[in-house]
Amino acid sequence: MDLKFKTMKKLFILPVIIGMLVTGVYAADKVKKDDDKNGNVSYAVINQFKSDFRDATNVNWTVTPNSQRAEFIVNGVKKSAFYNLDGTYLGTTQKVAYNTISLKAQKEIADKYIGYTVSEVIELQTGESVDHFVDLKSAEGEVLVRVAPTSAVYFFQKVK
Repeated sequence: MDLKFKTMKKLFILPVIIGMLVTGVYAADKVKKDDDKNGNVSYAVINQFKSDFRDATNVNWTVTPNSQRAEFIVNGVKKSAFYNLDGTYLGTTQKVAYNTISLKAQKEIADKYIGYTVSEVIELQTGESVDHFVDLKSAEGEVLVRVAPTSAVYFFQKVK
């Protein structure tokens, strides 16, 4: 696959997934249990999900204007899988421990974000790439930083 295409795809996917993580589920979004036959999750997405995650349990769906998200448990781990409206798999997220990211990235975060504490770390897996998003809180506010697979740390967005 062309490197430019992969980069463009990643630039599109990240905001969609992170937007859903940061803003949460709005009242207008439609949530559906896996056994609810009246939900608005597309047939293609449900079939793709069942193929991708055969052992998933406790599946709950959220449909937004841009994507469809399944929250579920697999092998004892709570995860979320994201699909676009056409059923294309975008990526998977899960909470992980802070020590999952490299010591180099931890040091850079400690140096750049003095006075902030780590709230949570979300691992985002899209195809071959794994990024981490670290939610940092302080008395001044809350920020989200991205830790790239190379351990580079980037400011991603202000949360509050």
